[in-house]
Amino acid sequence: QVQLVESGGGSVQGGGSLRLSCVTSESTLSSLCMAWFRQIPGKEREGVASIEDDGTPRYAESVKGRFTISQDNAKDTLHLQMDSLEPEDSGMYYCAAEPSQASLCGLKEFEYDYWGQGTQVTVSS
Repeated sequence: QVQLVESGGGSVQGGGSLRLSCVTSESTLSSLCMAWFRQIPGKEREGVASIEDDGTPRYAESVKGRFTISQDNAKDTLHLQMDSLEPEDSGMYYCAAEPSQASLCGLKEFEYDYWGQGTQVTVSS
């Protein structure tokens, strides 16, 4: 069982930056496919970025060039650096994980079995 705990959310004005973190209980982060999703009330959960166990990232088109996903294997922590934030980036952000051998490491919700509780991001105009 992989446990995930997100932090780093908050309120920021448009154009600002936030850095989200996700600490995992899994001691071998490098064997996991990790991802960030976001959700606003009434809408489906949207994949934002994922990272394979070899460090290869994927991004949703809406965040390319603004968001950077990274992982610190020594600290078992996943990060999402969010720059040039827009009001449309507001939502609850979730960290997700799946064993690499069982995952395509994409941006679809069904690909991940382990989820954190989420951290809220609010971007004002």
